[in-house]
Amino acid sequence: MIARGSWKWVALAAIGLAVVLALPRAGVPPFYVSLLTQTWIYAMVAMSLDLLVGFTGLVSFAQAAFFGAGAYAVAIAATRYAHADFATGIVIGLVAGAFIAAIFGLVALRAEGVGFIIITIALNQIMWGLAYQWVSMSGGDNGITGFVRPKVGPFDVSGNSGFYYLCVAFLILMLVLLVAITRSPFGLVLRGVRETPRRMRALGYNVWLYRYLALLIAGALAGVAGVLFAWYNQFVGPGDLDLSLSTQLLIIVILGGIGSLYGQILGAGIVVFLSNGLSALTQRWELILGAIYFVIVMYAPDGLVGLGHRIVRRIRGKRAAAPRIESQLLGVTGEES
Repeated sequence: MIARGSWKWVALAAIGLAVVLALPRAGVPPFYVSLLTQTWIYAMVAMSLDLLVGFTGLVSFAQAAFFGAGAYAVAIAATRYAHADFATGIVIGLVAGAFIAAIFGLVALRAEGVGFIIITIALNQIMWGLAYQWVSMSGGDNGITGFVRPKVGPFDVSGNSGFYYLCVAFLILMLVLLVAITRSPFGLVLRGVRETPRRMRALGYNVWLYRYLALLIAGALAGVAGVLFAWYNQFVGPGDLDLSLSTQLLIIVILGGIGSLYGQILGAGIVVFLSNGLSALTQRWELILGAIYFVIVMYAPDGLVGLGHRIVRRIRGKRAAAPRIESQLLGVTGEES
């Protein structure tokens, strides 16, 4: 059952989905369809990062490593071992992301707070170094090319429109999955671990294990997003697991709203479209982009979703205050008469 007040949000989500699905057929230029496809992929990996940051309390700079592991795994499988079909590629990316997360977790979760952050930065750089130096496997700075987007059953996703719809489907699937996880008893324990880990330990919960499982889930989902990104570009290089990408993903989470999940779609859209739009206008686009991020974080510390909620509450407060003022005025005039 859906609560009465939730129907309006369901209706808005349905309208938004209808618009998203109609865009490729509404005459939108292929360039913008391609940017939207990149937005959906970045939103997926940002949502997986939000599971760690917003629900588990783990600020990780290693998400690009899981993302890049999935991308490299499917590219290597497609070019060297001829495993290029759709289902196999998704499974390979999922396993690769979870495997790297399993290794990273054994090392990084030995620390907390700033120590955890520093370790994830170091581990991410190790993965980047492997991709850059292991030329016989990764292609080094030249990366890996020569693979194409596989068919999804009877559907051809080789074109921009077909692949766009595939990424929308995965975005919805991942969002539903993460919402179900965060609202489950497991998700409630993660929130408890984020807020009061000592109390959770006192209650008998294995805090390390829950953090480790959250890291595995986030790594697996990021690996799937990496597979889609590899098919999107039909190229994989060291930049796909660079530390700057991890930083960019964290910025997306902050812009969208930590702990919101669906807010990461807005954050990814801002990062992708602003970076591409500003880079076409000026060589100093990174400076302008940084200033925009600064303003958003200063005036919307809880992200765009939090800002939207505050605006809605303020509007509702003004609407509710108007009848009260009128009744008070009527009461005063009645007493005077």
